[in-house]
Amino acid sequence: MTLTAFEVTAPEVSFDRVRNRTARATSWRAALWSVVSVRWAAVALALFLAGLVAQVNGAPMALWWTLYLGCYLAGGWGSAWAGAKALRNKALDVDLLMIVAAIGAVAIGQIFDGALLIVIFATSGALDEVATRHTADSVKGLLSLAPEQAVLVDGAGNERVVPASELVVGDRVVVRPGERIPADGVVLSGESDVDQCSITGESVPVVRAAGDDVFAGTVNGTGVLRVAVSRDSSHSVVARIVELVSEASATKAQYQLFVEKIERRYSVAVVAATVALIAIPLMLGAALQPALLRAMTFMIVASPCAVVLATMPPLLCVIANAGRHGILLKSAAVVERFADISIVALDKTGTLTCGMPRLTAVEVLRPELIDGSKLFEFAAAAEQFSEHPVGRAIVREARRRGVAIPAADDFRAVPGRGVRATVGRDFVEVCSPQGFRGVLPREVTDLVDAGATAAVVVINGVAAGVLGLTDEIRCDAVDSVAALTELTSGPPVLLTGDNPRAAQHVVRDTGIVDVRAGLLPEQKVAAVRDLQARGHRVLVVGDGVNDAPAMATACASIAMGAGSDLALQTADAVTVCDELHTIPTIIGMARQARRVATANLVFAGSVIAVLVLWDLFGQLPLPLGVAGHEGSTLLVALNGMRLLGNRTWRSAAAG
Repeated sequence: MTLTAFEVTAPEVSFDRVRNRTARATSWRAALWSVVSVRWAAVALALFLAGLVAQVNGAPMALWWTLYLGCYLAGGWGSAWAGAKALRNKALDVDLLMIVAAIGAVAIGQIFDGALLIVIFATSGALDEVATRHTADSVKGLLSLAPEQAVLVDGAGNERVVPASELVVGDRVVVRPGERIPADGVVLSGESDVDQCSITGESVPVVRAAGDDVFAGTVNGTGVLRVAVSRDSSHSVVARIVELVSEASATKAQYQLFVEKIERRYSVAVVAATVALIAIPLMLGAALQPALLRAMTFMIVASPCAVVLATMPPLLCVIANAGRHGILLKSAAVVERFADISIVALDKTGTLTCGMPRLTAVEVLRPELIDGSKLFEFAAAAEQFSEHPVGRAIVREARRRGVAIPAADDFRAVPGRGVRATVGRDFVEVCSPQGFRGVLPREVTDLVDAGATAAVVVINGVAAGVLGLTDEIRCDAVDSVAALTELTSGPPVLLTGDNPRAAQHVVRDTGIVDVRAGLLPEQKVAAVRDLQARGHRVLVVGDGVNDAPAMATACASIAMGAGSDLALQTADAVTVCDELHTIPTIIGMARQARRVATANLVFAGSVIAVLVLWDLFGQLPLPLGVAGHEGSTLLVALNGMRLLGNRTWRSAAAG
């Protein structure tokens, strides 16, 4: 007799799409306006347009010069300050380069051109800051999710309100309908639907009952939950998410750091060339104004701001987009490494599988004494007080199927053997194969050979039946393995410390060919090094403490969200939603970011080359040089920021 799980279809959630779209647009505008550089860029643009209107309509020169100078101050003070600080540290910054070029334009009477440069450069910088800020802002709201207060229950059952930040591990709290859960913990009693969208991204509430984990900041439904705090506030899932993502906005990709090193030398070269373009013509008898105009034009078009903005926005936008969908990338350098992955190494338990046993078979050995349903009732009754994963799985399945579990007395857990209890007038034992006394039935051997965990049910000294439990493969495992196979050089490799029989049971259904079972942590490290010695760039996906050394050794690593703290700290990325299918998606997004960054670099470099050659060997008008160079800067920034959209996620998920 085989037990199969009911297929549950989540009900469709109805909502007003127009209202949500409007709310999101309003929220985006508010977030955009909160960036200081955006406000100053807007003021600079307004003053520039006012000056342009005044100039075109023949207003007094003093008026439109005043407006243009106001544009200089509003849009250029930030860059001037940043450049001055860099110069004080004996570094020539591209911001200062732009300010010098704009001042040079004023010096030769081209205040309109200098103001245009200031506006476009200020807008480019604002867009870059928006892209950078969006990374942290995508999860910064998590800090305010956890409530400020909690209802603490003492040992006598008395309740009192305390600050949620003062809760410690072991405290017991009560969460009433509609309240936010104040801390990460385990449900002691009660049952309710909990909205975990803010943490896991699930679109519908999930049922939480005794023994289930809950997260700080999630919203309780209609039931009352009593929760034991399992982590203090500084180590909650919310706190870890904020910490991980805040690191991402402060880091730079390795390639970007390389670009910045080149930028410093390039800026010095531009300044030297600019001085030469002024000095040499003057020494040859040329007029001052044309020489100065050519030099200022050269300084503007040769500046590397478009190259600088070509790489960082795509990488940061992937981090922000992934964060919205439950993947936390620790740095922009991680995005670059994900784009280079050539093979994926997967752990089994908790990664490729759900990580907990589930009852899948009930075999009756003595049908003349008992039927399958009664056997199951006896087993669940004996196991109802057990803390062992097998016992919890049996009881969980009984409750799921609505089985009335009989009362049991004289419960006793025997280490290495199983449990025993008196159910009614019968003495029931649920034994492991190692703890069974006598010859193991053939059904037990068959289940073990198939990769299942077997439990023998003994009633009054007679082996009445066998229960089979397996760690089920994740529902998205087959599709995820297929997607990873298509993205990389071949099928993923399975690295597991479990026994070979259990490993083979998993890979039969997933298409994995290379299986390495029974590995100790150091052997997993050796396996990763072996793959890297063959020229592979390895991504390790795991969830346990035993996976952490291999994750640290690999080119890149991802921790499943339900994994151990050590795995979460070691990994380069965390899938908070604990879903395997997001892994090929994030690899696809990283490769999109690399393609966009490469296209940006080619475009920006080509524009600079054309404009520089035009200025050196022809007569490049300053307005055209400003528009061409700063326009290319805007285009590469906007091209990178398009990776923020949900369309990018959907296209990467579709392969």
